[in-house]
Amino acid sequence: MFIQIIQGRCSRQDELHALADRWREELGPTADGWLGGTYGFTDDDTFLGIVRFESREAAMRNSRRPEQQAWAEQMAALVDGELEYHDCDDVTLLMGGGSDDAGFVQVIRGKVDDVDRLRTMMTSDTDTLHRMRPEILGGTLAIEPDGTFTETIAFRDETSARQGEQVEPPAEILDTLQWAMQDATYYDLHHPWFSSKG
Repeated sequence: MFIQIIQGRCSRQDELHALADRWREELGPTADGWLGGTYGFTDDDTFLGIVRFESREAAMRNSRRPEQQAWAEQMAALVDGELEYHDCDDVTLLMGGGSDDAGFVQVIRGKVDDVDRLRTMMTSDTDTLHRMRPEILGGTLAIEPDGTFTETIAFRDETSARQGEQVEPPAEILDTLQWAMQDATYYDLHHPWFSSKG
């Protein structure tokens, strides 16, 4: 799997949401290798789109389509400033992946110097995590070549997510979490929306 993260400030949220919906309806069905996406805005008007493709090659073929380029120009015109694009070939599904049924999504962006340790931490004991945090529906971990990571976590709803945050993890998990998340930035998508092929 390949994930592209799109990020930028946007005060014209309704227009961007409508444009994203139009992509799903008009361009999504013919986008080679497109699997789906998770989208939303933070309270400070930061837009985040986490888009999944079967492979980097499929994503790049889609980017070269004239209709895709025209759509991207429209999107760029709606944001306040420049859009950031982060391409990730290193993708891990967490607890089976995300969920289009989520009522709240948290995106965490950080950077580590040991991606293997991060990946092991996220995948080694998902059964225990699920027992501790049943409100987590799943997620994805996307890692860039320099160790920058984007973790996208789907929750049943925000209330249960906040309650779950109060659960103290075991000491060994807490130590690793503090290492990985010490300089991370958290983006809360209170009203996420989703798209999936098929």
